[in-house]
Amino acid sequence: MPLMDLPLEELRGYLPVREEPDDFDTFWRDTLAEARTHDEPPTFTPYDACLTEVDVFDVRFPGFGGDPVAGWLLVPASATGPVPCVVGFLGYGGGRGFPYEWLTWPTAGYAHLLMDTRGQGGSLQPGATGDPHGSGGSSSPGMVTRGIERPEDYYYRRVFTDAVRAVDAARSHPSVDPDRVVVAGGSQGGGIALAAAALSDGVRAALVNQPSLCHYRRALQVVEGNAYREIWTYLRTHRDSAEQVFRTLSYFDGVNFASRAEAPVLFSVALMDDICPPSTVFAAYNHWAGPKDIRVWPWNRHEGGGYFQDLEQLRFLRGLSDLRPAE
Repeated sequence: MPLMDLPLEELRGYLPVREEPDDFDTFWRDTLAEARTHDEPPTFTPYDACLTEVDVFDVRFPGFGGDPVAGWLLVPASATGPVPCVVGFLGYGGGRGFPYEWLTWPTAGYAHLLMDTRGQGGSLQPGATGDPHGSGGSSSPGMVTRGIERPEDYYYRRVFTDAVRAVDAARSHPSVDPDRVVVAGGSQGGGIALAAAALSDGVRAALVNQPSLCHYRRALQVVEGNAYREIWTYLRTHRDSAEQVFRTLSYFDGVNFASRAEAPVLFSVALMDDICPPSTVFAAYNHWAGPKDIRVWPWNRHEGGGYFQDLEQLRFLRGLSDLRPAE
């Protein structure tokens, strides 16, 4: 597949003007304040995953509207005190699956809280979290256009709120050092991690692989795959709704979250990615407010760096002295 976006030298300087509503910060402050009125403590139920080197907990915590959100918490069995924690978010369609799918971080010395994505888990790993909220009027098949008529009703308002509450939940566990929490994800999970990095207090670092949910207008001009196809399909049918749709999306654009995120971050991008186009990834990366680095995979599509990127992430966290796990 040939390169399908701007040349790399142009991508490195690509800094589009952000489409941001005037009440962006107020919208999210009020959303999170309401969510935190549901202050039931998270539950961590020991789970027998037939693993000897990792302690596993079945997690439930209150997300948007107090809805119960599921997850897994995996902790190195050898841990003798609070350890750094990586809070992970999933790609589109994935659920939390099974604990033994998520062993990289705990075997490297980190706790790992993996958040289930509400209403998903039907096409990749199975999930355990429903989405009981209505979605307003019509939507195209999938999750990305649910409630897209109004930012208050939009599906990702609930998901991003869940993500912040997942960080809160991780910090509450005695095996986790609350001052050493990292957010991480790829594709949809990368977009969620961008939001969590900006909206959560005191995130120590972020790991963002070829994120979606970024720079929507550009994405729809370049690709029609996966989640962006749902928006394109909706706009093709609702011909008079484009500006309202893009207004809603501006509250959920990873570029706007990146401009507010101050923790060190490691991004990755694949130059042949036809699902999350490189220009949308660089739009978020170039707007990131804090220290940043990026790994570029020239010959890869949406799989990005795969296990090669996993190693880059491990090295990146080890390079931050307070996130180095105990030897």
